[in-house]
Amino acid sequence: MKKTFVYFILFIAIAQSACKKDFLDRNPLDAYSNSSLWSSQSDALAALYGCYNGGTDPSSGESGWETDYSIYYLDAVSDNVYSQFYWEGYQDYGNGTVTSSDGNAYTRWNYKTIQRCNWFLENVDATPMDDTLKAQYKGEARFLRAYQYFIMSQLYGDVPLVTTTITTEEANAVTRTAAADVRSFIVSELDTIADILPESYSGSDVGRITKGAALALKARIELFDADYASAITDYETVMGLGYSLYSSYADLFRIGNENNSEVILDVQYKENDFANWLPGVMATSSQGGWSSLDPTQSIVDAYEMSNGKTIDETGSGYDADNPYENRDPRLAASIVYPGQLYEGFYYNSIDASSDDYYNGDNNSKTGYLIKKYISNLSEDYSDMWNTGLNVIVIRYAEVLLGYAEAKIEQNDIDESVYSAIDAVRTRAGMPEVDRTVYNSQSTLRTLVRRERRVELAFEGLRWFDIQRWKIGSEVRNGTVYGIRPGTVNASTGAVTYSGDNISVETRTFNENRDYLWPVPQSEIDINNSLTQNSGY
Repeated sequence: MKKTFVYFILFIAIAQSACKKDFLDRNPLDAYSNSSLWSSQSDALAALYGCYNGGTDPSSGESGWETDYSIYYLDAVSDNVYSQFYWEGYQDYGNGTVTSSDGNAYTRWNYKTIQRCNWFLENVDATPMDDTLKAQYKGEARFLRAYQYFIMSQLYGDVPLVTTTITTEEANAVTRTAAADVRSFIVSELDTIADILPESYSGSDVGRITKGAALALKARIELFDADYASAITDYETVMGLGYSLYSSYADLFRIGNENNSEVILDVQYKENDFANWLPGVMATSSQGGWSSLDPTQSIVDAYEMSNGKTIDETGSGYDADNPYENRDPRLAASIVYPGQLYEGFYYNSIDASSDDYYNGDNNSKTGYLIKKYISNLSEDYSDMWNTGLNVIVIRYAEVLLGYAEAKIEQNDIDESVYSAIDAVRTRAGMPEVDRTVYNSQSTLRTLVRRERRVELAFEGLRWFDIQRWKIGSEVRNGTVYGIRPGTVNASTGAVTYSGDNISVETRTFNENRDYLWPVPQSEIDINNSLTQNSGY
């Protein structure tokens, strides 16, 4: 841990304006002494918002308990996305060349939010305020701390478990705690706070931590750790809290529809003051963007045909020369592909004469764009580098698919499994599950894993699935492919192909190393009590 680990002054420098995101709009709080800070409820609330504001993410320079950068870029560590610019920090994690020194700059080994939460929890009891509200505030801080430990234990395995404020000397001598013990702590914390937290908020408090968020994160961890019985119980509880799938998959992620009935947990952003600038990262150069995160041919091929068959299944109707026709509607909602009418023009990344040609500067090197968050770019944003688009961390579709997966792994397959998957599929315009084909644990496992991949594409979960299913050598090893070269008719969008899929990158995967990230060497240099993960 850095030598700046110990104490801090809270700065919440968010402008005060009447806005739907007043949750982030608080008076600056600086230069308070610890003895004078805890004199009122408003002091406690300001300190709690310091926990939400979190520490700076070393990867992006952004602050917060979670960030747009960390969520979106994590798919580049998977087979879903190619990150074309190595300096953005994820290319070497994705292709298997990362070293412990690379981990210094681009890391989730970040204890700043944890230390803020520890400090808050140690001091808030002195505040004269309503005890029930104080307990809620403490529950929120405990969630934010637990979430950091979830991310770190997922990526690094063993990490120091620190639950109190400590001195610089203590911070520079801590040792790593077994991942199983860290996970046990997280689950216990989430279980305890679930009944303390409210089920919902209104007005300017929307975006704060809820009971549903605590239970959904707990169920996610239980699913990842193969505690299927507990995951089922918690998923069932969340399913009874009133969440529902938003009516339109394509519009679910638009800024005008945020905080909808499907959102369980998100990061709240606000133009100018706490902006989400990642839409610009996803847009192509002709729109003024960077095309940093490029969908792979592998994720494109994962989407079924509209009849529910995979593209390589007999009788699917797949046509290699019209590869995007009659596909799962989520493909067109999530990815911009050649010949698609997008932002008033037919996207053309396959023709060397096009401004968006895959080999051009700041154009997608796979020839595909992430569309999920920029489906109506010019309509939704006046400045794509300065948006108020919230970043969804957990949504109800993940709960339904998690519930179905846990039941399948328990081999407790009943109609509720099919109903959960069907709800996700039919919302997107896909047919219900074919019970004559998917009628065993093995076939349903294949289905739910594919469904998770396409439904939750580009939402930062695919790498975690690769980790826990231990499929890294299968899906993140070898050549990454993109589009086929050819031409696009600018008037009709008709595509004519003239070659094979382009090769974008060669990846390697070491089964004995790459399921965990390297502990940043800079941390080990400060604290020689820390050990390095195997293979680094």
